[in-house]
Amino acid sequence: MEAREEVSTAHVITISDRVSAGQMEDQSGPALLRLLRAAQFEISGPEVVPDVKQRISDAIEAAAAGGADVVITTGGTGLGPRDVTPQATSDVIDFEVPGLGEAMRRVGAASTPMAALSRGVAGVRGRTLVVNVPGSVKGATESLEAVMPMLGHAIRLLHGNTAHA
Repeated sequence: MEAREEVSTAHVITISDRVSAGQMEDQSGPALLRLLRAAQFEISGPEVVPDVKQRISDAIEAAAAGGADVVITTGGTGLGPRDVTPQATSDVIDFEVPGLGEAMRRVGAASTPMAALSRGVAGVRGRTLVVNVPGSVKGATESLEAVMPMLGHAIRLLHGNTAHA
């Protein structure tokens, strides 16, 4: 019997006061789900939480505890007073993976110099990769597309498959 390749799982968390209050429709979360689905991820979400540090941390922790290979958050990465996603993420990750944030900002800079203002971080909690992307549909999708080629390898490494081809 052939061994079947394990399907990777991803959970999307939309962070927005307005979306969580029902004042605005979530567009970034569904856009990220479409990209992840096209990349053959088993997906869940988008879960919506307000721009509240503890709520964000709790959502990331729950997704990681639930076995998600990757958690993508969208929103709360800018300089606004309620943009606390990077701080909430830093509180719950074991270590950062700075190259992913750098890659996302580099790709974003091709579209707008404002990409340098995104404070999104990426890191690992247990065996889960957590990646913060901006809240706009364009920023979110460009950022995820920038790191998508690395996700499979990162997941394999986090699962202990450290053999190099």
